[in-house]
Amino acid sequence: MRKVIIDTDTAGDDTIALLTAMHSFKVEGVTITGGNVDFDQQVENALYTIQVANPEEYVPVYKGMEGPLLTSVVERHQTVEDVHGKDGMGDSFFEKAKQRPEQGHAVDFIIDKVKSNPGEINLLAIAPLTNIAMAIKKDPTIIYDIPHIYIMGGTNNSLGNITAAAEYNFFVDPEAAKIVLHSGIPITLVGWDMCTKYSIMDDDDHKEIENLSTKGSAFFIQINKVVMKFNKEVHRLNGTTHPDTLLVAIAANEELMAKSNKYFVDVETKGELTRGYSMVDINNRSGHEPNVRVCEEVNRNQFKEHVLDVLTSIS
Repeated sequence: MRKVIIDTDTAGDDTIALLTAMHSFKVEGVTITGGNVDFDQQVENALYTIQVANPEEYVPVYKGMEGPLLTSVVERHQTVEDVHGKDGMGDSFFEKAKQRPEQGHAVDFIIDKVKSNPGEINLLAIAPLTNIAMAIKKDPTIIYDIPHIYIMGGTNNSLGNITAAAEYNFFVDPEAAKIVLHSGIPITLVGWDMCTKYSIMDDDDHKEIENLSTKGSAFFIQINKVVMKFNKEVHRLNGTTHPDTLLVAIAANEELMAKSNKYFVDVETKGELTRGYSMVDINNRSGHEPNVRVCEEVNRNQFKEHVLDVLTSIS
């Protein structure tokens, strides 16, 4: 089974993505980055999600960077409890998990695990890229030992979800995104636009999931209560969005990705109105060599079946 580290700001769909990762990979560890909600709450959400999955092998959780690389812009770090609920879990306020976070730092864990397993550890990045960028800065040699990074972030010439220009993960720490995108590590990018086209689970999908009557399906329904209401009222989307789960499912089975192309991708770090904007140069106007494989179409039916299989397996 392929080995991964999943880097997450655990709330909402991150939890379903984490369940998907534990179903599809040998998860060597979970690293937490500042993002969706209060940092310590994110840690608790990851621990509780692992408890729900009850994996056969122990999955450690490491605390990482609590804010963006540049401390001068920490005040820009905008949490999104209005999207996911005050606890990031649909206002479920679950009990604390028995498992506790590890003592080490997430950045050191990434470096140590990658260096001790050269060429074996893929990274699944479903949060701002702060932890991964810091690991690259601290030990640049890891770029030769990471076979692939799958990133949920940015958009491909589409509207963002936190500002008109930017997707949330890139907006929170665009400097980190720039470091990772230009690292030379093979990258697959699944943007917010793929989420709104292919990952939405509408009322009928939710009913089908509820009817599975498993612990996994009950967890899915519970943690998605707030985001369902938010999407209908704010984004005018009829259902819940699952960008992180889509990313992990594609990493597990690339056949889900019906179309992709390599493009030069960069991130705006200085724009007053466009901070976090991902420039996907589909016409090669920049003249730069492509650095990222960008997902452009997804087999939606296969994705849904993948999610149903994960939720059915957690009984």
